[in-house]
Amino acid sequence: MLRPTLLLLAALTLTPPHSTAAESRPSTAQPNVQVLPQPFTIPGLNRQRTVRLYLPPSYATSGDKRYPVIYMHDAQNLFDDATSYAGEWGVDESMNELARTRGFEAIVVGIDHGNEHRISELAPWPNPKHGAAEGPQYMAFVVDVVKPWIDAHYRTQPGRESTAIIGSSMGGLVSHYALLRYPQVFSKAGIFSPSYWFSQKVYDETLAHPWPNGTRTWFYIGGKEGDESVPDVDRMMGVLSTQNKPPQDVALHIEPQAEHNERAWRAEFPRAVAWLFGLPGNSTAAPAAAAAPAAPTAPAAPAAAASAAR
Repeated sequence: MLRPTLLLLAALTLTPPHSTAAESRPSTAQPNVQVLPQPFTIPGLNRQRTVRLYLPPSYATSGDKRYPVIYMHDAQNLFDDATSYAGEWGVDESMNELARTRGFEAIVVGIDHGNEHRISELAPWPNPKHGAAEGPQYMAFVVDVVKPWIDAHYRTQPGRESTAIIGSSMGGLVSHYALLRYPQVFSKAGIFSPSYWFSQKVYDETLAHPWPNGTRTWFYIGGKEGDESVPDVDRMMGVLSTQNKPPQDVALHIEPQAEHNERAWRAEFPRAVAWLFGLPGNSTAAPAAAAAPAAPTAPAAPAAAASAAR
């Protein structure tokens, strides 16, 4: 059974994020964050999505310098407390700090979630309770619409070796799917608190379609996210262990006291970015808190409300 705090978080997840209370909070977005003025249309779904963009501190003065790119979901929660509904990741503050202290800069592209469409749009596969999956259309939108536009209008390093995708919960699940479906586009993924309970197919597809060696993947899970959360990620580690992945390609960090929320993902984000991009002085091994890969096991029963569709 999920803890009461997780049930509350599940309820918050299903609440439209642009409430009056949220809009009344002051903006915390840094000056190098912008909202692109023209929304993008998702082909096949006839819906529009706002895209939010973080540009590195040196972007305006660096001439023809090009930058790696990180694509992220749930953009309302990435940069600004005024648009978040359960706290923000502080991606802009973290990236500015990485630039200041470690000399690493990247463009971050955040795609807004679709409020009542969020679960279906981030679902790569259908779920008996939550219905049809629109994750394939959503990821095709990211790859075929958003990325080409960003590459055409900003000084990116467009190759897969410089392109990452990061998300949490359902965003973690669809980021995993992105590696399966588009290994030619993404070579790095941060998979935070993934909703592996949503579909057995994530294990089946990973067994059937392993992503290439050299694809760096940072898995993260909190020890207080629900009874099945850590076992589900351990099970995925077991699947990956059958594919002889080089140790430097996969890392797992378990934070024993962390819950399923933006505060935890905010703390994890700079650590994941540093590892994914191999920053100097950053260990290429999994953190000490990582669990050893487990052997593949039989499917576990979904957790009740399952961090619900966060």
